[in-house]
Amino acid sequence: MTKSTALLFCLLVLGSYASYAQKTEAKPKVFKYGKVDPKEFDTKVSGPDSAASAIALFDIGKGYFEYGNKGMAFVFECHTRFKIINKNGYDRANFELQLYQHNGVGTTLMSMDGATYNMENGQMVISKIGKDAKFSEKQDRYYTLKKFTLPNVKEGSIIEYKYKIKSDYIFQLRPWFFQRDIPTVFSEYSLSIPEFYRYRSSPGGFVNIHPYNEAVNGGTFYHYYASNVPGLKNENFVTTMDDYKSKISFELSSITVPGQVYQDFSSSWPKAVKSLKEETNFGQFIAKTSYHKTVVSGITKGIENPDTTLLLIFNHVKNNIKWNKEMSYYTSETNPKSIFEKKTGSSADINLCLLGLLKEAKIEAYPVLLSTRSNGSHPGFPVLTAFDNVVVLAKIGERNILLDATDKNHRPGLIAYENLNHQGLMIDFALENAQWIGMDDDSNISRKNYTYSLKLDEENKLTGNGFIASTGYEALKRRAEYLSATNEADFLKSYKSDKPGLNILKYAINNLNSPEENLVESLELSIEDNVEEAGNLAYFTPLLFERTKENPFRLEERKFPVDFAYPQEENYRITVEFPKGYVIDKMPKNEKIILPGERASFTFLSAVEGNRLMLNSKIAIKTSVFSSEEYHELKELFMNVVRKQAEQIVFKKS
Repeated sequence: MTKSTALLFCLLVLGSYASYAQKTEAKPKVFKYGKVDPKEFDTKVSGPDSAASAIALFDIGKGYFEYGNKGMAFVFECHTRFKIINKNGYDRANFELQLYQHNGVGTTLMSMDGATYNMENGQMVISKIGKDAKFSEKQDRYYTLKKFTLPNVKEGSIIEYKYKIKSDYIFQLRPWFFQRDIPTVFSEYSLSIPEFYRYRSSPGGFVNIHPYNEAVNGGTFYHYYASNVPGLKNENFVTTMDDYKSKISFELSSITVPGQVYQDFSSSWPKAVKSLKEETNFGQFIAKTSYHKTVVSGITKGIENPDTTLLLIFNHVKNNIKWNKEMSYYTSETNPKSIFEKKTGSSADINLCLLGLLKEAKIEAYPVLLSTRSNGSHPGFPVLTAFDNVVVLAKIGERNILLDATDKNHRPGLIAYENLNHQGLMIDFALENAQWIGMDDDSNISRKNYTYSLKLDEENKLTGNGFIASTGYEALKRRAEYLSATNEADFLKSYKSDKPGLNILKYAINNLNSPEENLVESLELSIEDNVEEAGNLAYFTPLLFERTKENPFRLEERKFPVDFAYPQEENYRITVEFPKGYVIDKMPKNEKIILPGERASFTFLSAVEGNRLMLNSKIAIKTSVFSSEEYHELKELFMNVVRKQAEQIVFKKS
């Protein structure tokens, strides 16, 4: 399309909007900026949202197209008003917008305004945002953060802001979220799309959204609204809450211009793979083998076992390239040699270097694209921009081995926690195709085992030894905690900070730098003030510092799944030798709870032999994800864990 033809096309589209706007103008609700009804100050929250710190009185969004610097541009307008209920809602007055610019193309903030409204002595006092409350922060060479702070915010204030942004990127339109973490009285989004554009819409979430669309002269008008939307409360064991907020998003599928060639943007995985294969910072990067030949020959000389070869190459990469904490699936350089010379790089730099070395060593290996947990679930249809990371899949015989060399504490089969989003797209350049693969391994349970052998004296002081053995992701977390501390003394100080009465006399950690082995910690310890006396009775909580004190599941109802990321097990064993003058007056009964299909269980066993008390508590989560239908069973299981682990041993002194 020539520049003059493009201009004519844009004018044709914009001209059609006149009748278009007139026909649809009455459909959305109208909220005027600055027109606050005093009755809005009386807005209250109740029911499940009664503890909310603020409430969105309305959230209005509008999207449309107009002619921009590079042709058609997408314009997005937003107008939002909040009632602040308590001090925890003050952060609503801090507003941020991230803008992208590259080579004169990107997203531009066209306007922004905001104000705070307070009732003082029966009069409404308006505090407008000042120029000194607007800031720009350069995040990197492409992204700028615009920050705004509304003034004079108090409990009971009403605040509002409105802004308008224009984007040259029209492939994926800015999504609209109908739901927040606080309740919303009314949320509405309207979108005007020219007739020559075809967009695919993708709804999400669980709120009842009322859709309306109609074909009008010049295009299609879309209108969505939702009323009395409850706040989506943060809950434990999720990927990102954005996966479950009710929303609508749009992706360009085609452009049909009269007299011009039809442009199809609806991709397929083979088309996407072909583009990746030709990409300088992906397929062409992997294909460069000259540097790999020298490295591989030096690492694997005389080695024939493929498992040993894989481990040597994996260790070479993770020990020679330090991760710069940036996630990407495109490399920052076009040549692997440059990455190794810099000795630092992104996840793509590291893992695609690893892939190239494995292929040079004649190990079958493939890149696996994924969307990380914080990035959210991939929609499933062929769109590369929804990915944000890459790992490697190696095949040795019948075994598939996932590899991620971004952390020295990783081992084959153990990728970063953030990558555990359950599925990834394996790219096969030879077949120019791709397939979804599961990233879960429910057969590989991560365990944390606590073992204590203690002696209780007549002064109610406990002394003895403790051992903590960790495997899988539990060991990965523990290694990270130890290595991030300034020294061992600071690590132990942090470890003891929430364990009153604990004194660590000796400490040793084994296999710290051997991630293929279990991490084992041994402690010589004493514990004071952990046994309570009342007359001739002594009360002892045997799980010491490891008991589950609160149920991690708080919601009455949960519409989204429970995502543990990986199967896990916590096993606690304690043996206590008590004085001969003590007898057991009361002790917890044995108990075992198993969920259907043995997907999770809790076991509590206790026994006494002479003056020796033995107790075992075990929580086993054998699968990574539980559906919302299984939520109540899981909630009840942990309710019993909290109850049982809080039960005390009662000694009677003779």
